[in-house]
Amino acid sequence: MDANSMISSGRVSWHVYFMRIARQVATRSTCDRKHVGAVIVRDRTILSTGYNGSIRSLPHCDDVGHMMEDGHCVATVHAEANAIIQAAKNGTAIDGADIYITASPCWNCFKLIANSGIARIFYHEFYRDDRIMEKAREADIELIEVDIEE
Repeated sequence: MDANSMISSGRVSWHVYFMRIARQVATRSTCDRKHVGAVIVRDRTILSTGYNGSIRSLPHCDDVGHMMEDGHCVATVHAEANAIIQAAKNGTAIDGADIYITASPCWNCFKLIANSGIARIFYHEFYRDDRIMEKAREADIELIEVDIEE
């Protein structure tokens, strides 16, 4: 069964289910330049979630404006990083887990994901960086697009 298929009962696949949850998590994002959500899962159980937002206890981009460098807001911590950080903060092991992200990871987040031991990256929308495709193959990390519009 591929990442986009329906299961026999007419229910959505687990991949679509978790990607839709990631999309809901993205609604908490506090940088209006891009709302991104991430969900880390192992054995069909959610281990951690994250969305892009400001450093804990600092003002949000949506409230005070963006800190722009080279066309990117650098004030925010990305969704993938926040999900990994939240797992670490709570003592949750994520080695061998999957991550569902509403947009494919940037180069820096890809490196965090790879070094965290996450085995598969599911994403809904490709975002910017082709380097992750080649490096994912080299690192034996599956990179799988998921269509959530079933």
